[in-house]
Amino acid sequence: MRADWVAASARARSMALHRIGAGASREVAAQQALTAALSALQASSYAERLHGVAGLAAAERAVQETVLWRLRVLAGWLPASGTGLARAAAGIFEIENIVALARELSGGAKAPAPYHLGTLATAWPRLRTARTRDELASVLAATAWGDVGAGGPGLLRDALNISWLRRLADLAPAARAWCGAASVLTAARILLLDGDAPSPRMLHLLRPVLGSAWESTTSIDAFTAAIPSSLRGVLDGVASAKDLWRAEARAYSSVEKDGFRLLGSSVPGPDVVLGAVAVLSLDAWRLRAALTAAAAGAGSSEVLDAAA
Repeated sequence: MRADWVAASARARSMALHRIGAGASREVAAQQALTAALSALQASSYAERLHGVAGLAAAERAVQETVLWRLRVLAGWLPASGTGLARAAAGIFEIENIVALARELSGGAKAPAPYHLGTLATAWPRLRTARTRDELASVLAATAWGDVGAGGPGLLRDALNISWLRRLADLAPAARAWCGAASVLTAARILLLDGDAPSPRMLHLLRPVLGSAWESTTSIDAFTAAIPSSLRGVLDGVASAKDLWRAEARAYSSVEKDGFRLLGSSVPGPDVVLGAVAVLSLDAWRLRAALTAAAAGAGSSEVLDAAA
């Protein structure tokens, strides 16, 4: 690996050390109110953006803003050959911007201020000026996101998520398992939990990963048997579609484990950076789950328990 990745890899490892970790997330979840949970985070790396926030939605947004800021800082350390990886990693935030705008254009709530992506934007500068849903879809089709098909914000998010993960996996082979797991869970939810037929665009996105045999199945067992054998482990222990959330939590945990493994590579390079992005992103996911539990006064989080 070229020496231009050495500094970026060192920075990535350093940033990953600033996570709060699973144990601290459980302590946050055990708080009996959101205010107590936020107080417990005053000395954490999330404190600056959490300061003064009111309400769960604002706290979750602050946590995500922290991740994006770290990604933008890390991108500044990358060599030119790493620009595509950084931009692909930031795609999840562009998805949030796009879905929020689509919801507003469809007559829903006014979109919040978009995440500021700077040079990590894939297509947002062109998309943000759309004035109708049809215009948004037309502009999207001419970008790296591609044709996302028709449907509401939920269907749009699904299509964008799979498109994003496939792009990330193309740039970073270490992320292929993540794309596979997300494809399995998305397809199973649409078909077996929502009871919907996947849109033509979703089928186009999913077939290269899952094949097509699953499309006519009506049970978890049949679905599992119909997908590639290498992906069946994603659904281990899932007895019905109602248990898919447990498999999703385990999948997040698996991504985190992969992230730690990549961070431990002895060779500086893109895999180390990808590992840091995974670890920091999953740390934020755990914290958001913990804040949700604290806001509800639940005393613990089933999501965190399932991911253990």
